[in-house]
Amino acid sequence: MSNFFKKVLGKRNSIWGFFFLTIVLFWIKTYIVYQTEFTLGAKGSVQEFLLLINPIPAGLLIFGIALYFRGRLAYWLMMIISFLESTWIFANIVYYREFSDFLSVGIIKGSGDVSNNLSKSLSEIIHPSDFAVYLDVILLILLLVFKVIKIDKRPLKRRYAFTMTVVSLGLIGAEFGMANADRSGLLTRTFDNNYIVKYLGLNEFAAFSAYQSQKESSTRANASSSDMRSVLKFLKKNRASANTEYYGTEKGKNVFVIHLESFQQFLIDYKVDGKTVTPNLNKFFHNKNTLSFDNFYNQVGQGKTSDAEMMLENSLFGLSQGSAMTTYGTQNTFQAAPSILDQNGYTTAAFHGDVPSFWNRDNTYKSWGYDYFFSSSYYKQKAEYNVGYGMKDKIFFDQSAKYLQQLPQPFYAKLITLTNHYPYEIGKEDTDFPETKTGDKTVDSYAQTAHYLDQSFGELISYLKKAGLYKNSMFVLYGDHYGISNNHRPAIAKLLGKSKITSYDLAQFQKVPFMIHADGLKGGVNHTYGGEIDVLPTLLDLLGIKNTTTVQFGNDLLSKNRKQLVAFRNGNFVSPKYTKVGTTVYDTKTGDELKLTKQQKADVSALQNHVTTELSLSDRVIYGDLLRFYEPDGFEKTNKKKYNYKLENGLDQLKKAQKKEPTSAQAKNKGKVTAEYKTDAPELK
Repeated sequence: MSNFFKKVLGKRNSIWGFFFLTIVLFWIKTYIVYQTEFTLGAKGSVQEFLLLINPIPAGLLIFGIALYFRGRLAYWLMMIISFLESTWIFANIVYYREFSDFLSVGIIKGSGDVSNNLSKSLSEIIHPSDFAVYLDVILLILLLVFKVIKIDKRPLKRRYAFTMTVVSLGLIGAEFGMANADRSGLLTRTFDNNYIVKYLGLNEFAAFSAYQSQKESSTRANASSSDMRSVLKFLKKNRASANTEYYGTEKGKNVFVIHLESFQQFLIDYKVDGKTVTPNLNKFFHNKNTLSFDNFYNQVGQGKTSDAEMMLENSLFGLSQGSAMTTYGTQNTFQAAPSILDQNGYTTAAFHGDVPSFWNRDNTYKSWGYDYFFSSSYYKQKAEYNVGYGMKDKIFFDQSAKYLQQLPQPFYAKLITLTNHYPYEIGKEDTDFPETKTGDKTVDSYAQTAHYLDQSFGELISYLKKAGLYKNSMFVLYGDHYGISNNHRPAIAKLLGKSKITSYDLAQFQKVPFMIHADGLKGGVNHTYGGEIDVLPTLLDLLGIKNTTTVQFGNDLLSKNRKQLVAFRNGNFVSPKYTKVGTTVYDTKTGDELKLTKQQKADVSALQNHVTTELSLSDRVIYGDLLRFYEPDGFEKTNKKKYNYKLENGLDQLKKAQKKEPTSAQAKNKGKVTAEYKTDAPELK
């Protein structure tokens, strides 16, 4: 052992000298990134210490691979590893800046969606300073090229390399022991990925993510029908009864689901320079026939929009990593809203102004039972019609109108807007609305694109009234996820008129609008606590469609005996009494941090156990594809093979439907267009 340490403390030109120089540079770089690019929230001496040292154990292990080789090869292997590590850090910086999360194997598997999520806004996301993560690589190469450090060609005894491997593994074990002592169940319970990186490091997170991905893949192969028992037992115990005052009041009506991209609750009634951001949505929100929920939260994870759709249409949570639609949308069995409604006489259609493969929609929608999927190929395309992630909302609604007129009634139509999506790009020709003045370039155009979305919505509603599609319809509006991530705390503080933002404020900032409107509906602002997981049972109860046997983790928001507990994907939660973020618990009404009494600790523990169980069982349903084993009364499994969303098939199907079921607005008008769509979109003038 003494000989080993003599080698370690050898001269600068030894392989050991270069090895430890590489490790030190890697360590310093990673720690600087932790402190400047991520919001890890280290508290206390243990967490600060682990955050400081966690790059070292994994660094010794990974860079130590090069020690098993000799001469130039060992040096160049260290260079290659250093470059790959820098690229991994760089990729996480960029991804974290937009999504406040780290790249997991699940996200990387859906690499097409990662590129779609990032490539259209890379110029906004990447900062020149990000490339500083490669400086250590450049420095090491220069030291070798100019022979400031000479390559040691002497062979290194294998036992020394092996000793380094053993030492590094021992340090990783000690690190995990300290982390688990400070945060019990770190890798076995549902935690925010920030915790894993804070305690263990980026490399350990990558390894854990890979393990989780492999575990998920094997879960399906090992699943059996008996696994459904615990799921059904939990759902039966926690199912809330329907509100008899509302049950079936909207039976037989068309359903419009308007997906408000990246739209947050604070925008309702918000003003910039005295000008109202969303006058049309405000009017809808306060209408006497609108049920508006002001304590409604987005509950998405890494899958963002795809998670929102999963919850909205299946009452299943998104996954702890990756996107369920991307990874499981093709192969899994679902009991989704389109299938349920189709089996109750509805035509179902989804509208989206981007490519059909985005979030694997072209395959997932077949699994969910959509009759039609009108994607980019169904719309006239010109360069000026698109911005950011696809077709501008005004043009999208205008071109969707002709298909809406042709859908046999009653129908369920989901329209996914796009313009109010990061990086919030909009031309001067499309808006004269002022920017906010937070000083944050990313944030300040958010109100402009939200205003454009609001104008688009106003035009759509005006058209539907003229086209005869308004009175006999129920409108469901929801924001899918946050528009401004937690990485913009100073800007959020200015938007909310606060001097400082707490973790409580950020939890409440996850509120998104949820509105249900129909002529004659008894409306008003409802203060119940709920989230996207609760949408499907709420809609089915309003439509009078039985849903007590299908698997749904949410509960009717109008139920008088619902459990008002909102679970977030990272295991945090909000209830009328408590808001829990990490280990800190706040009073939901006041925002004050609580020093819990014995009874309060018991209450919070019970709520946490419910959240953990709920998320775990929902994951088990998706990972194991458990719904293939369970066919509830009154529901038939979806036959994916009968759906084809190619342009020629969709148009042909619409023509046949007009003859078979002449119930569309256009068929009732003797095949003529019922109204012309009017928009002030300059691109169409």
